[in-house]
Amino acid sequence: MKSRSTLATWLGSLDASRLARVLGARKDAASPPEPRSVGELADRLQRPGSVALVLPRLALPHLQVAEALAALGTPASRDALAELLGAVDDATTRAVDDVLEVLADHALVWPDGAGQLRMAGPLRQVWDAPLGLDAPLEELLAGTTSDELRGILAALGVKPPGTKPQRVAALVKHHSDPVQLASLVAKAPAAARKLLERRAEAAPGQPPRFIMLGHPDPSLEPGARWALERGLLFQDRHRYGPARMPAEVALALRGPGRHAPFDPVPPSARLASVTPAEVDREASAAATAFASHAASVLSACSATAPTRLKSGGIGARELARIGKAAHADDAVVRLALETAYAAGLLGQDGDRVAPTGAYDAWAEQEPAEQFAVLLQAWRNLPLTPTQARDEDDKALPALAGAAPCHGCARARHGLLAAAAALPAGQGVRTTSVLGPLIAWHSPLADSSSRDSRDSRDGIPFAAVIREAELLGVLARGALSALGIHLRTGDTEGLTIECRRLLPSATATARIGTDLTAVVTGTPSARLAALLDLVADRETSGTASVWRFSAGGIRRALDAGRVPEDITADLAAVAAGPLPQPLSYLIADTARGHGRVRIAPAACVLHGDEPALLAELAADRRLAKLGLRQLAPTVLLSRSAIDTTLAALRAEGYAPVAETAEGTVRIEKARPRRTAAPVPAPRGVGARDGGRNAATRAAKAPAAIDPDTLATQLLAAPPTTPEPAPFDGGPPFATDIEEIVAGWAKRLPYGDVRQLAHAIDAGLAITVEYVATSGNRTVRTLSRLTLDPPYLEAWCHLRDAERVFTLSRIHSVMSVMPA
Repeated sequence: MKSRSTLATWLGSLDASRLARVLGARKDAASPPEPRSVGELADRLQRPGSVALVLPRLALPHLQVAEALAALGTPASRDALAELLGAVDDATTRAVDDVLEVLADHALVWPDGAGQLRMAGPLRQVWDAPLGLDAPLEELLAGTTSDELRGILAALGVKPPGTKPQRVAALVKHHSDPVQLASLVAKAPAAARKLLERRAEAAPGQPPRFIMLGHPDPSLEPGARWALERGLLFQDRHRYGPARMPAEVALALRGPGRHAPFDPVPPSARLASVTPAEVDREASAAATAFASHAASVLSACSATAPTRLKSGGIGARELARIGKAAHADDAVVRLALETAYAAGLLGQDGDRVAPTGAYDAWAEQEPAEQFAVLLQAWRNLPLTPTQARDEDDKALPALAGAAPCHGCARARHGLLAAAAALPAGQGVRTTSVLGPLIAWHSPLADSSSRDSRDSRDGIPFAAVIREAELLGVLARGALSALGIHLRTGDTEGLTIECRRLLPSATATARIGTDLTAVVTGTPSARLAALLDLVADRETSGTASVWRFSAGGIRRALDAGRVPEDITADLAAVAAGPLPQPLSYLIADTARGHGRVRIAPAACVLHGDEPALLAELAADRRLAKLGLRQLAPTVLLSRSAIDTTLAALRAEGYAPVAETAEGTVRIEKARPRRTAAPVPAPRGVGARDGGRNAATRAAKAPAAIDPDTLATQLLAAPPTTPEPAPFDGGPPFATDIEEIVAGWAKRLPYGDVRQLAHAIDAGLAITVEYVATSGNRTVRTLSRLTLDPPYLEAWCHLRDAERVFTLSRIHSVMSVMPA
């Protein structure tokens, strides 16, 4: 509550432009319904889920300063923070100030009225042990009795004051003096001194050096009793584990020369001069090759939809088949499939993965537009597509639908940031040195992005870097024009750059006398479809080659094309006249096509009397059977054998049925049985209470202008938010608010408003939910249906419909675009 109050005071002291910067950095807190006062805005900024959205955007020095401040405990002075970080020169001090400014822009750290630094409560909880330090002394003294405090002070040679708060203050004052603590430890027994020095370097909660059954008694470890008697260690009575060392004691024992890590400058990398023309040339070649391969991969999926494994995804055998058909290696196939699936060009169709309706429109576009769609999908992929093997070196399927890997997207964004920070006209000599730069720009990707590391060669983020090179985002060790627009999210600029770097589709082919067709660049959709129909593709890439054969021409004839049309279509796309060998091949293949015909038949009628069979074929009452005479004693029927048998008997004939071996089939009636009825599952319509699905969809709210909202907030009275309706405030705005407030007792009124607004408007929402097991998760929900005391919704974490208890929702926040 104190943190919220100081944050609201600080926000109210800002001018409109600075407050707009905070709102621009924390768009989630300003999402509809907009906060009505600075106090309500402060409440939203302090939500754990809101803080969690900000952390992936921070670079390494920002997290290092925040961790150092968490270790000091707030409020803390700038001087104490600078001393802990070892900021002794002007450059480092300015770097600390710059980092604090960025943290303030995100409302994570701010100065209070006394000039002390304050930290958002949820940010402090990110670290269990910041800098390997345990809780401050005052926190560890919470469960200590007054008599125990008196004994500790007496052992330290300090006269105990009269009351418990005074004794706590006296002990805190004593332990806050590093010189006094160092002198005390220097006089300690050797065993106690060694124990304290070892514990000062170890992280809190580290298991003891020996294991016992039952609760460990710290007095059994040599020197522990001496430290416990003087308050240098504290045994937590309420949990299993070793004795805890206060943060002040650990810092004093580490000495004044020990500083928290602070890396304000990114790691150095060997650079080489590179011109924009060289970058464009390499990016164009890579993007053109990938666009051509991706079109071939999706064309292969369109021709034969790949089969999914029973466990989900496309296995190695199908990937190899697609790669062979598209003449692309495994990494390109995986990358093309994952980006196409994310862009909505592929979808699951039963046990197969097939192109969607959007694919047909995509296939008709120019290569530049096709590539732009896939490139935008790659930017926010929640996985690393080219990571083909797991930790056990087992092959991973593509499109497996695994849980989202948030560290993978962070690694990709970190790569774009690292490459963008390189000096103009410079590129890295080897792309492997980008790994440490990614870890500096996006440190959370380093800890959570399991799939973005290639353990086989030991290069961090090798898979992500390789994907960027395949797509032309990285070229000659520098960020290309494609990568620049991709990083900023400029969709229109990205499309323009794609059109500039990628050539238009080629509509003609050079057909040679060796029965090959060569297409330079990316073939158009019409040209590729024609050549894939009449010939077999041999190579793809910057140039594609097809070879004509009797099998390809026969494939076109089987598809209903006549020889004249095949010749005319090929002549229309040929760069010159059709070579004579190809014309001969088409004519010879067409001459032998169809000499043997295969007719469909459900059953065959035959007998020894041609007149009787002619009568059956001419009988109009049997026309529905689709009888067709092949020979005087043979008829074909398009109807099943039982249907044909029943129809002939109904018209007075006496046929018999034969088995597949030609023997007469003996007919015997069998009792009929049926399966027990299974009740149908409750449909979505029932859950919606009959609500039309169209009424549930709502347009996304318009983007909020931070400058306008900042002016409105500063113009509002600097008062605390009005009390909630159930606390004597004004009545609820809607019935949904009143229902939600009645059941979701843990939610503040601001969260009740936001959840009710999402239900009314059909918006997605992110909630912090505590299950009956006690597990706390953050889930994104959509398609919300209120069914008190429950909320039915589509859970994006589980990718399924789920029912949530309103009383177990602890906080609510809006879903922001990536």
